[in-house]
Amino acid sequence: MSTLAHTMMTAARSADSGLAGPGELDRYPYTEAPAGERAAARAWGGSDSELGRASRRGAASRGRGLHGQLVQQLGQMIVSGDLGADRPLVPEEIGQRFEVSRTVVRESLRVLEAKGLVSARPNVGTRVRPVSDWNLLDPDIIEWRAFGPQRDDQRRELAELRWTIEPLAARLAAGHGREDLQQRLGDMLEIMGHAMGQGDAITFSRADAEFHALLIQAAGNRMLEHLSGIVSAALHVSGGPVTGCDRPGETSLAHHARIVEALASGDSTGAEAAMRQLLVVHPDVERVVPAPREH
Repeated sequence: MSTLAHTMMTAARSADSGLAGPGELDRYPYTEAPAGERAAARAWGGSDSELGRASRRGAASRGRGLHGQLVQQLGQMIVSGDLGADRPLVPEEIGQRFEVSRTVVRESLRVLEAKGLVSARPNVGTRVRPVSDWNLLDPDIIEWRAFGPQRDDQRRELAELRWTIEPLAARLAAGHGREDLQQRLGDMLEIMGHAMGQGDAITFSRADAEFHALLIQAAGNRMLEHLSGIVSAALHVSGGPVTGCDRPGETSLAHHARIVEALASGDSTGAEAAMRQLLVVHPDVERVVPAPREH
């Protein structure tokens, strides 16, 4: 096993397991607040289940600290519909409910406003915006939708979007002949194979996400590169809470290997076809596009 593979697997095993680390999110067990605090929370206009419903998995991978946690909590509540469109968000009440300062609330609402989830206007205050205003390509919103009531629609839409982006990226990458990136793609393939043999789904999923990000980078199209975050988010949410790979297995690995081989030989058509075969491994894609014909 290469040094890179060993390093990546070691890092994956020592990284977060899907829960916030000690002293972070668990220091703020909103769902386990004392009875007095739960009663006070009703002043915010929501039920106990609404205000307490928040996944812990996202905060472990993104936005550690009070600010990131509050963005995560409020974002999930908005995307899930617990805080519906045009719902007023009063900073003082949010701060009291989540036991954070005005500064934390203000910065968190700014982040949510940048994502299109809320709007702040003079004499009106901050309100939740309708879905049509959301930045649906934002990686956080992709994740929140994928683990909320809209999960089926979100995963189908992501599958359709990947079907549009990645075969083109594979075709372009084969024409550019970037040997440095092709070598790194080969490294990711090696890591995936070793991780699969070890039953290490976390390392497999991370190498898989890196593989697809590198492939888009190798396409040499800067506009496509800006979409790499969407693909990474899609891989992160497509499988389940732990693994980001659609179906880790020999078939998936073989299609990745075919892509690497096609890139090495400059076979644009073969690279595109191999990517389409790989994407059809995803069950959502089978419902929206036909499998490519074998030539």
